[in-house]
Amino acid sequence: MTKYIAKNSELIKNWPEWVREFAIKYGSKTANLYIVHGNIRDFLPKETEEGEFIFAQIHKYIAEIIFGNQHIIAYYDRSDGVSFCTDQMAREYETLLRQRFPNDEVSDFYSTDPEKSFYFLEKYFLMRIPKDRATPSPRMVLIIDYAEYIVPGGDLLRSTDGDRYCLVTLNRWANNPDFTEGDVSVILLAENLEDLSPRLVGSSSTVKVAVPFPDESVRLSFLQSKERDGFLSLDKGLSAERVASATSGLNLMNLDRLILERYEENRVLTMDYLSEKKREMIEHEAGGLLEFMDTQYNLDAVSGHDFVKRQLRSHAKAIKRDQSSVIPMGYLIAGPVGTGKSFMVSAFAGEIGIPMVKFRNFRSKWQGESESNLEKVLNILKSMAPVAVMIDEADAYLGDRDQEGDSGTSNRVFAQIANFMGDTTYRGKIIWFLITCRPDLLPIDLKRQGRAEEHFALFYPETLPEKVALFTTLVKKLKFGVHTFSVQDLFKKYDEEVSGAEIESMLIRAMQRAVMEGRTMISKADMEEVMEDFNPPQYPHAIRLQNLVAAVECTSKKMVPKRFQLGNTQMVKEIQELKTLLSER
Repeated sequence: MTKYIAKNSELIKNWPEWVREFAIKYGSKTANLYIVHGNIRDFLPKETEEGEFIFAQIHKYIAEIIFGNQHIIAYYDRSDGVSFCTDQMAREYETLLRQRFPNDEVSDFYSTDPEKSFYFLEKYFLMRIPKDRATPSPRMVLIIDYAEYIVPGGDLLRSTDGDRYCLVTLNRWANNPDFTEGDVSVILLAENLEDLSPRLVGSSSTVKVAVPFPDESVRLSFLQSKERDGFLSLDKGLSAERVASATSGLNLMNLDRLILERYEENRVLTMDYLSEKKREMIEHEAGGLLEFMDTQYNLDAVSGHDFVKRQLRSHAKAIKRDQSSVIPMGYLIAGPVGTGKSFMVSAFAGEIGIPMVKFRNFRSKWQGESESNLEKVLNILKSMAPVAVMIDEADAYLGDRDQEGDSGTSNRVFAQIANFMGDTTYRGKIIWFLITCRPDLLPIDLKRQGRAEEHFALFYPETLPEKVALFTTLVKKLKFGVHTFSVQDLFKKYDEEVSGAEIESMLIRAMQRAVMEGRTMISKADMEEVMEDFNPPQYPHAIRLQNLVAAVECTSKKMVPKRFQLGNTQMVKEIQELKTLLSER
């Protein structure tokens, strides 16, 4: 991992991309401080000259595989204090410091207190640098694990004296010419950059290297190594290649646990078991911040909204053909409450056969934790691609660039999401669905082209046939038994604007009535009684407003019902009047 290795492509061609990046930056000798972040708690792969893979955890990987246990490799974390790669390195460290500091306690040389440890480590490194610069200096590497507990993120004003000491020391080391000339490098390990001091992360002297989740080829190599060792037992018809393809989003640690648990049970690995465990492990890895959505339906299960369905089906074909260049980065799905926006999105995910996840609340009352949670979630999404991401109630969930009152957390969270959504690298791989009944409250930054590019709107059924079709679809979805009768006659009598959610509620009430009377099927009398009694909450002004703002947002005029094609000037005027009436700004 010397300067020679960094410049010699033959020696590093089998390294993962992040190691090659690290090698080149390390070999240039222009930086002393590195932050290695991302999937660092996993088994990391290295391809041998024979074409096989070996896997190791981060400390061993850096010390033994990258640096080959040569020269001086020291470790530090708040739990173990100072340690070394080999006993010989530790003896040399202790001997030299005893000579220089005979009156200090040896335990201070290895202290868990960074103020003591960093002091002695710095003195030791400087003592090992030859006075004569013509004499080659030994390569020295200090690996600081769990760096978020050394230089935590958050407001500097709330930092402890110890935190400030560590921040100043690391910044000083990053800019120390003696460290640069003497080949002293400090490597900080942290899963999330957001957990670290922004002053350190943002410094021009700091080099940041991201360790990605394993891709399909790495997962396959890991599975094949387990197969060679006799631990991987697969169901008939299931191959290592198919398992590798189906386990996107899992790191190798999770994959290893999944394999070994099945091995200990003396049972084969099946696709059903794999799907169940993958879902469980990803939700656990995300700390409960992602939730898998059931997508057993496709767009055939959606009644009405024909224009939107046609558009989504054409996009689904492009996804299946891997024509990612024509796939929107994201969708804005608007419309009044009860129009089936979430169900439409779930059905689309079922149409294209990719997993769909829903954001859960990643916001925390602790400063910096929301940003860290979001960084973790976004890294998992990268590894899961292709994946659909649904954000319900997006106007309330995503915040705003200009939001105040939470020490800037909402602004930073908003910037993280906006930047990620706009990364065209993930076009066709991570598909965003922002769902809201108030698209006017979403910041323009998220609705613009390059992020949520397609704006679809769903409206209540207008015609009698549309209501009948929606009723029939909901019966199939609920799997209720219904006697044969004229549904059209029912809705002729119930001549009110009605949403899908309200029809579903009526069906459930009718079924409850039938069950209470010991019957298993809904009769026409059940429905007539329920519909005559049904009095949904009345929010006419709010619903009118939701319809109008959805119509304004549509990126195609064809999906807007005639009753809302009023002309932009008139619609904007009415929207402002309704907001005033509802005491909105």
